[in-house]
Amino acid sequence: MSCRYIGALGARVICDNIPGLVNKQRQLCQRHPDLMQSLGEGAKEWIKECQHQFRHHRWNCSTLDRDHTVFGRVMLRSSREAAFVYAISSAGVVYAITRACSQGELKICNCDGHKRGRASDDRGVFDWGGCSDNINYGIKFAKAFVDARERMVKDARALMNLHNNRCGRMAVKRFMKLECKCHGVSGSCSLRTCWLAMSDFRRTGDYLRKKYNTAVEVTMNQDGTGFMVADKDFKGSTKNELVYVENSPDYCLTDRSAGSLGTAGRVCNKSSRGTDGCEVMCCGRGYDTMRVKRVTKCECKFKWCCAVECSHCEDLVDVHTCKPHKRPDWLDIT
Repeated sequence: MSCRYIGALGARVICDNIPGLVNKQRQLCQRHPDLMQSLGEGAKEWIKECQHQFRHHRWNCSTLDRDHTVFGRVMLRSSREAAFVYAISSAGVVYAITRACSQGELKICNCDGHKRGRASDDRGVFDWGGCSDNINYGIKFAKAFVDARERMVKDARALMNLHNNRCGRMAVKRFMKLECKCHGVSGSCSLRTCWLAMSDFRRTGDYLRKKYNTAVEVTMNQDGTGFMVADKDFKGSTKNELVYVENSPDYCLTDRSAGSLGTAGRVCNKSSRGTDGCEVMCCGRGYDTMRVKRVTKCECKFKWCCAVECSHCEDLVDVHTCKPHKRPDWLDIT
């Protein structure tokens, strides 16, 4: 049953059984149960994007089954990976709620009502029309819901999470775009109707991925109200940068306490010198090669009208996977 048809009693039961929620989040859930369905869809989207961005890295944004924190103990360390996850998940909430508002799926919001009348851009004057995405409501709800947990404590990790949550929210707003429809004789575009729309979530993911690469190490200041940059030579502002407190593990070996699943069995690229290359991915342990049969579409032809017909071709390819960590010989001595 859709969340929007759940009564007050049903909402209370459902919200009380969602693991990991703090009281403020549970209250928001009970007040707006239809929003939780949108959050669920948004979570699928940002997890998928996280895994896309890190598919060629030792840490590949793997999720852990039966763990309500999704990424398990990797989130316990205040690393740059945690910084990225908090930012992308916060962005995902903004994206999901804003989209649900525009699609009329929520009672509490709809299109952005402030985009009315006339405005102008570098191409001239236009009329606001259509359905502008209500990004400000999406940001407002995401801030109230996602930040609720971090506002319960005041330590370096909470400050780090709040900062990265904000970076994620602002990343979605950064890529809002003006879309227009032309009116006029023969498409002359003498009149335009325009609306603001969110860009594809991939743009947000790409942007935050770059911010992960340039993330800034910070320490808490003495009065516990903010950060100091660890590198004294750092020039500039951390306002729009992801920040982290602890260095990351190398993710080479399985280490449950650090949230590392290791790279044993991961597919690597023998010819690459990048992060997906066998030397880097396998941490110098070497790799195994297995020849497998691959079936692909080939000899595709366009058939009038209107289909494409393809044959199926088989070929043998070498797949390289990282060797497991070799146990020291002394561990096998009984």
